[in-house]
Amino acid sequence: MNNNKNTAVVVGATGAFGQAIIRKLSERGLQVLAVARTGAALDALCGQHPGVAACEADIAADSAVEAIRSALRGPVQMVVHGAGVGVAGGILDAPVATMVDAVNIKVGGFMRLCRAVDEHLSAGSRLVAIAGHYGLEPTAYAASAGVANAALFNLVRQYSLALGPRGITAHSLAPGPADTERLHRVAQTRAEQQGLSLAEVLEQMKSDSSIHAFTTAEQVAWAVAMLLDDEAAAMTGSALMLDSGRRRGLP
Repeated sequence: MNNNKNTAVVVGATGAFGQAIIRKLSERGLQVLAVARTGAALDALCGQHPGVAACEADIAADSAVEAIRSALRGPVQMVVHGAGVGVAGGILDAPVATMVDAVNIKVGGFMRLCRAVDEHLSAGSRLVAIAGHYGLEPTAYAASAGVANAALFNLVRQYSLALGPRGITAHSLAPGPADTERLHRVAQTRAEQQGLSLAEVLEQMKSDSSIHAFTTAEQVAWAVAMLLDDEAAAMTGSALMLDSGRRRGLP
C-alpha cells in the first residue's frame, strides 16, 4: 500500500454497505484496505475498484489482528467495522450459539480491528462501528442483532473515552432496515412464516418508518464520509441514527 496516502480500513467490504462506503471514501481521496472473509468476493470487488487493496481475514477470529496489521504501512484516518450477523429470530427461540457468535463478530470484531490499526492511528483518526437501531429498539425477529448492537454502542463509548486524549474519535451508526438483498431474504423468510407475500411483508416493515422508507447503503456511506470532517469530532461516543424515523423515544 502507498505509505504516503491516508488509508481507510473497511471490514465487511464486500457487503452492500461496504461497497457503498468504499466508493464514497475513495471519492474523498483515501486509499482503501478492504477486509472480508472470502477471497473470491474480494477479488471481484478489487476488479471493480482497481485502487482498493484486499485483506482476506475473518474478523471473528484473533488471527484477523495480525492479518490486518501486516497489510498496513502508512497512516490510517478512517476505520469502519461493518461486519453483519445472522438474523436468528426472537429471544425465546434463537440458538444460544448464534447469539454468542453475533456478539463475537460485532464486539470482538471491533476490538480486534482497533488493535490491528492502533499503531497507525493519530489525532483526527476516526473509528466507526455500524450497529443498528435494533440495538435500541428490540424486535421479535432479530434478537441476535439487537443484543450485539446494544453492546457495540457501549463499546464505542469505551473507545471514545480511552482514545480521546490522543485526538482519536469513535462513532457508531444505527441504520434501520436497509434496502439490500439481505433484507429481502429476511423478509421472504418472514413472509413464509406468516403466510404472506413478500410485498406485504416489505410494506409492513416500511410502515415502521415515519417516512415509509428503508435506509439505503448510500445514506450509510454518506454518514461515514461525513465523519471525516473536522466538525464531526464533537460527535465522538455518540450514535448517529439513520433509521428513517423508526425510533420514537428520546435518545
